[in-house]
Amino acid sequence: MTQHPVAHPAPPLARRLDGLLFFPVTAFDAAGRFDAGGYRAHLEARLADAPGAVFAACGTGEFPALGLAEYAQVLATAVTTTAGRVPVVGGTGYGTALAREYARAAEAAGADALLVLPPAGVDADQDGLLRHYTALAGSTGLDLILYQRDQLVFTPETVACLAEVPNIVGFKDGRGDLDLMLRIVSAVRTSGARDFLFFNGMPTAESTQAAYRAIGVPLYSSAVFCFAPDLALAFHRALEKGDAATLTVLTDTFLRPYVELRRQRPGYAVSLVKAATRAVGHPVGEVRAPLTEPDPAHVTTLLALLERTREALA
Repeated sequence: MTQHPVAHPAPPLARRLDGLLFFPVTAFDAAGRFDAGGYRAHLEARLADAPGAVFAACGTGEFPALGLAEYAQVLATAVTTTAGRVPVVGGTGYGTALAREYARAAEAAGADALLVLPPAGVDADQDGLLRHYTALAGSTGLDLILYQRDQLVFTPETVACLAEVPNIVGFKDGRGDLDLMLRIVSAVRTSGARDFLFFNGMPTAESTQAAYRAIGVPLYSSAVFCFAPDLALAFHRALEKGDAATLTVLTDTFLRPYVELRRQRPGYAVSLVKAATRAVGHPVGEVRAPLTEPDPAHVTTLLALLERTREALA
């Protein structure tokens, strides 16, 4: 009698995220269409640096600019390219009905989880947030990571309540209110939620990660990994080892000047990252409207910052 291998479900996402988290830009061709080949090459180059997960078509990947069909292409490309080496987390957002559509597309593509961006244009109260996220969780078998940013603010009680939903497994903060985030971490911890994940989702999260880590938020996004993986990994290693000297060099030589540069224009958290990724040799194309391309002088300044930092670390 032929013995067939028994299929086992993937372990919970909480046990699979380890290391630097990669938020790739989405590649477009000269006509502005999704470029699967360029995207695949971008992913392969960074997968060689062993990230802990790929967060595809999220904020850095211009999720709001993607139609549903091309979003499905992006997720399918990410899943086939990673080939199970690391978890793939897709973005979703908008109101409940559209969020479910994107969730279905991500699930069909083989994604492991979803990062749930705020429902744009909605000024919901806490009861409305509970209804929205609970309904979304009930419509998909994927794990969900909630994302607090822009106008969306959760109370600690709401997050603790949502953490009881089996497939709501994490919370990402992009507002920077450390007092609120500490209270959220504490509320979830004392509620007894299992293996709940906390992420720092601030732009250039490296610049605030020491503070987030101190309040119980160990994971963070790294857009810098797209265009300077060596520096992103140097920061991550130094943080893990408590290497204060290296962290100081990276902060003073790169992170502070880069954050100041990123603040020169709206949208630079994505457009400057994508331009820098292109400048270091990845043909990922330009950003889509309403984002605009950065000032070329700012890209030149960023590239000079990278070289100066590498020299300081040598």
